[in-house]
Parts: sequence; C-alpha cells; structure tokens
Amino acid sequence: MVDALIPVPIQVHPSALKRTTWHEYLVRFAFGGLITAAAGIIAREFGPEVGGLFLAFPAIFPATATLVEKHEIEKKKNKGINGVVRGREAAAFDAAGTAMGCVGLFVFAVVVMHLIQARSLWVVLTSATVCWLAASVLTWWIRMRVL
Repeated sequence: MVDALIPVPIQVHPSALKRTTWHEYLVRFAFGGLITAAAGIIAREFGPEVGGLFLAFPAIFPATATLVEKHEIEKKKNKGINGVVRGREAAAFDAAGTAMGCVGLFVFAVVVMHLIQARSLWVVLTSATVCWLAASVLTWWIRMRVL
C-alpha cells in the first residue's frame, strides 16, 4: 500500500504530453464542463450557496486520476512489469497534490467572498489567484519539510 505522506519532489516531464491522446483531453474537458453546467443548473434551482458546493466538486480530478493510473500501468507493461501497484501509487500521489490544491481553493473562495463587494472583478480574481497559488505552494512546502 502506498504511503501518500512520503514527500515527492516536483518534476516536469514535457514528454508526458505526447502520451496523452486527444480523446483523453476530450474526456477531461467534457467531464469538467458537464459538472460546471450541472452546478449552474443546481445554483439556479437552489441558490448560489448550494450551487457553489457543487462547483467545488473535483471536476477534472476523477478523469485525471484514472488516466494517470492507466499511463503508469502502460509504462510498466512496456517494460514487462505488472504496473497495477505503481499505477495506483501514482494516482494516490496525484490525489495528495489535489488535496493540497484544495487548501488553495478554500483560500481563493475566502478571498473572493471578502473582496467581491468592495473591489472590481479583476482585482478580486487577481488577488484570489495569487492567494490560491501562495496557499497551495505553502501547503506543499510544509508537507515537504514536516512529513
């Protein structure tokens, strides 16, 4: 079983873009769009607070997690290794990163909630985005140093 608390350094692999097919991108965007549309319908019917709960649904994560697992299994299979465990570990690490990003999303929402009445939309969104990035990076940094 994977220990999702093991810190993993951030790495960028541009070659991974070549492993993702157009239909995998289509699945991600379609799923995200459907969730967003559903949240809009729910907000219209039950109010913006309830709709906001559904906007917080991880719209792209489920599709991404399955694709991460699939790609890791394929990479190991090409080397003659059963990659099921590695695929699940990779998806678990992706989930840990998503959880850290959710801390940033919470900060984003709080900043928007407090600034939206007094500032222009662009100032609010810019401020909230900077705070989201800072909170997400800080969460990752704390995880790397503490755990």
